[in-house]
Amino acid sequence: DLRPMVQLDGGRFATSDLNDLYRRVINRNNRLARLQEILAPEIIVRNEKRMLQEAVDALIDNGRRGRTVVGANNRALKSLSDIIEGKQGRFRQNLLGKRVDYSGRSVIVVGPKLKMHQCGLPKEMAIELFQPFVIHRLIRQNIVNNIKAAKKLIQKADDEVMQVLQEVIEGHPILLNRTPTLHRLGIQAFEPKLVGGRAIQLHPLVCPAFKADFDGDQMEVRVPLALGAQTEARMLMLARI
Repeated sequence: DLRPMVQLDGGRFATSDLNDLYRRVINRNNRLARLQEILAPEIIVRNEKRMLQEAVDALIDNGRRGRTVVGANNRALKSLSDIIEGKQGRFRQNLLGKRVDYSGRSVIVVGPKLKMHQCGLPKEMAIELFQPFVIHRLIRQNIVNNIKAAKKLIQKADDEVMQVLQEVIEGHPILLNRTPTLHRLGIQAFEPKLVGGRAIQLHPLVCPAFKADFDGDQMEVRVPLALGAQTEARMLMLARI
């Protein structure tokens, strides 16, 4: 909700700063209309127009032009620009930072034994990311009869499940992304290899493209689902020299 209104104890309301800024615009606009109706002197009308413009400016970007509008506790009111920009803004907090299925995130560590186009994917993360594929294969191979039984078997994470997981990820590329993604090499495809621990292993020579290092950087993992997406990842996005 852009302009929430929350009822507090004692019948009071806590409102968004935008409501106060909109109220200033509406009040000054109504006052200007009344002044024009009664044919007020031009200097008064002009002054009211200036005040209306200041109210609109404060609504869009408080403090950018003229005096900063403050609230009851002498705090600058948040304008539309303040809601949009910054790390807590609408774009980075709500639109770019959505939680989605078939994705994960972990710290990267060096994997010098890997090939350039390979990455080490923790078993704990892999079994969660590829769980629907593993369930499908368990049922198809008549290891279990239904989804519920397959999930119980997956929770045990025995050798049989790990063997099926290995078959599933064979030839199924994953995408690794390190924010901020400033150019096309900021997200690349890799062939996953199951590893122990909870960290993603990466060949050190692919790090410069991501501007990554091994001092605690985190990277996102995404699983392309459709065959077309997998083919595109394999043909166009696979990490290589």
